[in-house]
Amino acid sequence: MEFKEKMDLIKRNTSEIVTEENLKNLIKKKKQPKVYCGYEPNGPMHLGHFVTITKLMDLEKAGFKVILLLADLHALLNRKGNEEEIKKEVDNWKRTIKAIGIKAEVVLGSSFQFKKEYQLDVMNLAQNSTIQRGLRSMQEIARDVKNATISQLWYPLMQVVDIKHLGVDVALGGMEQRKVHMIGKDMAKSLDYNFEIIHTPLITSLKGPGQKMSKSLPGSGISVTDSYEEIKKTINQAYCPEKEVNENPLLQMLELIIFPRFNSFSIERPEKFGGNLKIKNYKELEKIYSEGKLHPMDLKKAVTEYLEKIISPIRKVYK
Repeated sequence: MEFKEKMDLIKRNTSEIVTEENLKNLIKKKKQPKVYCGYEPNGPMHLGHFVTITKLMDLEKAGFKVILLLADLHALLNRKGNEEEIKKEVDNWKRTIKAIGIKAEVVLGSSFQFKKEYQLDVMNLAQNSTIQRGLRSMQEIARDVKNATISQLWYPLMQVVDIKHLGVDVALGGMEQRKVHMIGKDMAKSLDYNFEIIHTPLITSLKGPGQKMSKSLPGSGISVTDSYEEIKKTINQAYCPEKEVNENPLLQMLELIIFPRFNSFSIERPEKFGGNLKIKNYKELEKIYSEGKLHPMDLKKAVTEYLEKIISPIRKVYK
């Protein structure tokens, strides 16, 4: 793959790269750079996770070695379940990752986070970080942040130290991870480690603008364990105003998850409503939809079928 083609693939569907110039230099110098993304195994993977999973698949194609961290201790610190519950989800996530087909090295957080060198690095960052900054960094990712525990302040410091101890060149995450990642960038000297960052957009809740997609809110998201009928019902009830392309979660799913996997998008509809459509790329779809040439219900019907193609292989392996 040529350099420009690599960069186009890396930059596709990203919100920001910190910094793009350094990332370009990294790709020129290193044959197989390492990228990681971490996930709390606290329930089934949902469509919100698929944005970064899809980006990891792009990076894999661009020549990166992908490391996928299952952050079991982070989930415990963030009050996402007890040890037994989290262990069960770790096993489910491993099966999910295999079913998706991404060739990632899966690493369990607890496999290295108890080591002395790791904990000394966390303590070093703790000495150089304010409580206020720790709280700010957790606003988007903590459970009940108004009543945050000290364990939840420890969380972002561990996340930064993960990057060093995994030995990765690039940290990937959604925009909700930005404040955590910037602690690492700003404290690179204290950490004695530097890295680049790629951030992806967040999908709007299926209930409408104002919040990100979350499976914890009924009707807001879709999980890999949802049945076809559940997916259909959720999508049919989803926020999708006619002609509206901004903060439209269905269009976001198409741009960030569906088109990168299928390269084209087919819509079946009766001749009296315009007949079948085969759309080659997201920009073409956005134009057709914004001009009112595609009804929301026809879009919803097609999206349901494509989501079922993505989710059904995963649903089969979940226990």
